Amino acid sequence: MTKQRVLTGITTTGTPHLGNYVGAIRPAITASQRADVQSFYFLADFHALIKCQDPAQVQQSTREIAATWLALGLNTDNAIFYRQSDVPEIPELCWVLTCMAAKGLMNRAHAYKAAVDANQEAGEDPDYGITMGLYSYPVLMAADILMFNAHKVPVGRDQIQHIEMARDIAARFNHHYGEHFVLPEALVDDNVAVLQGLDGRKMSKSYGNTIPLFLPEKPLKKSINKILTNLLEPGDPKDPDTSPVFQIWQAFATPEQTAAMRQQFAEGIAWGEAKRQLFELVNGQLAEARDRYEALLANPAHVEEVLQAGAAKARAYSKPLLGKVRDAVGIRPIR
Repeated sequence: MTKQRVLTGITTTGTPHLGNYVGAIRPAITASQRADVQSFYFLADFHALIKCQDPAQVQQSTREIAATWLALGLNTDNAIFYRQSDVPEIPELCWVLTCMAAKGLMNRAHAYKAAVDANQEAGEDPDYGITMGLYSYPVLMAADILMFNAHKVPVGRDQIQHIEMARDIAARFNHHYGEHFVLPEALVDDNVAVLQGLDGRKMSKSYGNTIPLFLPEKPLKKSINKILTNLLEPGDPKDPDTSPVFQIWQAFATPEQTAAMRQQFAEGIAWGEAKRQLFELVNGQLAEARDRYEALLANPAHVEEVLQAGAAKARAYSKPLLGKVRDAVGIRPIR
């Protein structure tokens, strides 16, 4: 029986935070334990270059993200965990797919359109500051997916377009050169939590409102104490459904703990007490993984060894497929 292939990419442009953990990392690591799924997880360092031109930051983020996934228990015996740039077949496939991708399709990409709109609102040339990396990154994403013929790609609703683009490009290639690529499907889990950050907006590096995942105890407590609350006094009933404190609690708590905290909100728990309990809950769940994370950061050679082993596994898939693609398009020995 052929295992279903599921692929997830993690862009190396920042330090993982609580929102990354509950929204993507935790469910992916759980999935990595499944025997009926072939999971591919990769560090998207080529994608990082679109947004970040600081080489030290790209490298540091790569180190931190790799250590995070390993510290949290990614099963690298069952899953394939690799760095995008260690698989040279991916950028080569990207060029082949670029030659099949319609410019009109790229014009409709949300990120490109948003950048153009922002330029026009500022009175600039529509393409001011827009690189070809930003413009054509849906093709690189398609190469990431099609290189391993992934059946499913877990994404948020705002990323569905990229999977549809990968399907379009794959279908066009298959039409011209024969069936080489699986048409991937977006896997959207509406039950995955999207955490609010310190200011009540979605937790995001772009907003600068994140709580880094492996902060030491004192900085973690300090960050949790900064979470936005209203002016309701102790004893005043509070609405848990509009509170970032409760939302983060719910993402880490059991159903019983969630019900108990909801009752405390109804009874008017003081914000300071709610944040104290939240710190105890989050810190208790992450303490052991934080210790493993710090040990991994102190041993970069081991992290590199794991990534190189993952790249070797990945290339066992990518090299044969690219060989078939090259032959299909006519890039082959003269005979």
